[in-house]
Amino acid sequence: MQIQHLEIANFRKLLSVRIDLAAETTLLVGANNSGKSSAMLALRKFLLSKASIFRLQDLTLCHLTIIDEIGEAWEAADASYPVPVANDWADWLPTLDIWLEAAQGELHHIRDLIPNFAWKGGHVGMRFRLEPEDMQFLFADYRKERERVRELQQEIQKQAAEGTEPPSLPLWPQSLHDYLNRRIGKTFKIRWYRLDPGQLRAPDPVTRKANQQPLTATATPLERNPLTDLIRVHEINAQRGFGDSADEGVLEGGHGSGRKLSEQLRAYYSRHLDPGDSPDVSDLEALRAIEAAQTAFDTRLSTSFAPALQEVAGLGYPNNSDPSIRVATRLAPTDGMNHEAAVLFELDSVGGAPGAPPLRLPETSNGLGYQNLISMIFRLMAFRDEWLKKYRSPEEQSAAGVEPIHLVLIEEPEAHLHVQVQQAFVKHAYHVLCSDPLLSKFPSLKTQLVVSSHSSHVAHEIEYENLRYFRRLPSGMAGVPIPVSTVSNLSTVFGKPNQTRDFVTRYLRAQHADLFFADAVILVEGAAERMMLPHFLRQHFRFLDQCYITILDIGGSHAHRLRPLVDALGIVTLVITDLDAGVLQVGKPVERKKGQSTNNPTVRHWMQATGLKHDVDSLLDLDFESKAQQIDDLFSIRIAYQTPINVRLPKTGIDIEALPNTFEDSLVLSNAEHFANKSGRGLVRSFAKALREADTSIELGKQLFNKLKDGDKAEFALHVLGDSEFAKLTVPAYIHEGLVWLQSKLERKSKELLIIPSSSVEVTP
Repeated sequence: MQIQHLEIANFRKLLSVRIDLAAETTLLVGANNSGKSSAMLALRKFLLSKASIFRLQDLTLCHLTIIDEIGEAWEAADASYPVPVANDWADWLPTLDIWLEAAQGELHHIRDLIPNFAWKGGHVGMRFRLEPEDMQFLFADYRKERERVRELQQEIQKQAAEGTEPPSLPLWPQSLHDYLNRRIGKTFKIRWYRLDPGQLRAPDPVTRKANQQPLTATATPLERNPLTDLIRVHEINAQRGFGDSADEGVLEGGHGSGRKLSEQLRAYYSRHLDPGDSPDVSDLEALRAIEAAQTAFDTRLSTSFAPALQEVAGLGYPNNSDPSIRVATRLAPTDGMNHEAAVLFELDSVGGAPGAPPLRLPETSNGLGYQNLISMIFRLMAFRDEWLKKYRSPEEQSAAGVEPIHLVLIEEPEAHLHVQVQQAFVKHAYHVLCSDPLLSKFPSLKTQLVVSSHSSHVAHEIEYENLRYFRRLPSGMAGVPIPVSTVSNLSTVFGKPNQTRDFVTRYLRAQHADLFFADAVILVEGAAERMMLPHFLRQHFRFLDQCYITILDIGGSHAHRLRPLVDALGIVTLVITDLDAGVLQVGKPVERKKGQSTNNPTVRHWMQATGLKHDVDSLLDLDFESKAQQIDDLFSIRIAYQTPINVRLPKTGIDIEALPNTFEDSLVLSNAEHFANKSGRGLVRSFAKALREADTSIELGKQLFNKLKDGDKAEFALHVLGDSEFAKLTVPAYIHEGLVWLQSKLERKSKELLIIPSSSVEVTP
């Protein structure tokens, strides 16, 4: 048995999303403010908290207008107004649907969720819904409070007419949403409903909106939460509370998120390792040591306190009828850990004398990274042992009373951890949760781990198909007046396994997975472009330089293979590639009216997808709009390849139309005067010679083409980057054109975020 799907609706930015859970570890990724934390918070509030923890701000904000309209209708209601019911509000009440995959042999675990007697195994589902506990009371109480406000307003107006200054503060409640803002925790509760597996539907393939089944008008809530004995939930939230502050340990209502490492280890010891609690044979030695220490300490205490006790006796107490005073100790194993130095970090030292004590520091003097890592590992161990209800005696351990599913939520594990430790933790976290012989003995017990992260290094270590991408949508998209989010299941991007999927998976695992956290992506098909593009942004596109843009070097002509992934992410994408002209797949210098076609697979696939021709003549004359595809209001893709450049030949002084074929010759031709006067070696010297000696456009194109076939492009790029006048170089027109387009898209997108100041688009190279 395991959780297959989670569907969240009407909770903050999550208007309606589905999160498919992997069998082991599921990683939630996405740019800042994309809804990952909202998803984790929804799970925490529905699965771990009570209704009183909900606030009005947890509702998707677009529903506030509807709530106020309901309030106005309630105020105007007469005796004939029908008594409202919770299902009337179903379209905006926060919900969490959990879908499980179960076998027929697991009926005893899911008896409350079985839809009918014909069920033979498969999906079962239930809904958590935050709804009014007593709709009639809510209706009456709101009308009473609003009537009170009206009476106060009349009195205020009366006093104002008599010269008394009215109060400046507004009277509560001004509307139904104002009323709920203060009373939702007291008037709402979480109820549970059984769902029909026959109505389980996949999300909309275009909008990715979850198709949650509606409850019937006669649907009645379950008497108890059916997951109580079915799923055990533990969490590690982002606020783990390490450090030296006096306020540590008060976070999360005392759930342990802010406790020091020594306190967490002491709690783990008390629960699972204490030899004084149900001891077995292995504990006898520890118990003997405790008894010996206690006897010795008692003797010392009796001797030390004897004079004081005799002095008390001289005052007449105790007399013969009074009990005598005796000082004794009671040593508990956990007392040895009840202090700050219970957890020490021992330092390596070569300067101490032989036999000198080792150098040690208390836990608060060590780095937050190590504290955070050790703490999370111990908490995972504690979660596992608590779930399995482990006892000190192995023969007492069994699956009886253990929930069949253990769901563990970890939020931002990368906090305070450097890259290697982030990767090590996420690789081993699931193994820690499953490292117990009882789980091997009872394979029906299942652990599922859900992690949310902003770290590309964490994403790098998780299997590609286990990523769930959160995409933020600005207000106005899909008819929603506020910013919301959608979720993409990346395991379905490429369908069945194929070469393209294998390539993308290997590529992403070989690169940093920044793609999943960026506002836009630039795909380049060359090392030189990858090296110089950040400098172009810094020098000429300050707005883009401030945005979260991932630049990926595809290494050849493979950008088209990432197209399904880019479509799934819905991320603005600029593809910078080469024209690579030729005849019959043989590379040639670019010439017009010579029957040439592009040999670049990316350009060929792009043209085929848009129904355009891929011959060189058509490509050179392609207009600006045809190089871009607008997929939706926010998501668009554009291709950029070399275009004609007007160049004045130094030898003849004649202006010609030069036709570049790659980034290198396009950069040189865009800065012909600069490179013609350069001296050096390699391609720099070859290019300078070609510029000075060429008589015609065709001759120049052939010389540049021949030099590039065997030249060292990386050396050329490094030479250009080291040029003292690099900042003055003109960006090749095709790249500049693409970056102008990208900036226009992100400036529009930034209006949702309101964090990056808009700037004017650069219009000249």
